[in-house]
Amino acid sequence: MGELFTPTHLIVLAVVAIVLFGGRKLPELGKGLGEGLRGFKDGLKGVQEEDKPGASAHTVTPKAEETKSTTTLT
Repeated sequence: MGELFTPTHLIVLAVVAIVLFGGRKLPELGKGLGEGLRGFKDGLKGVQEEDKPGASAHTVTPKAEETKSTTTLT
């Protein structure tokens, strides 16, 4: 059967993509695909950080100024 991604196959795929989507739509599709892959990669990176042993949960502590400025309503 041979190699799947030979230059001839890639050229045929490019021509089919241009015919199906048009020249104007391809940059938008590429941008959307890139953003999707970037988000997927960031999500995987976050999961890998959570799985590391010794990784503590992220806690947020209030600043001293915020705790002093509490007011009570009478």
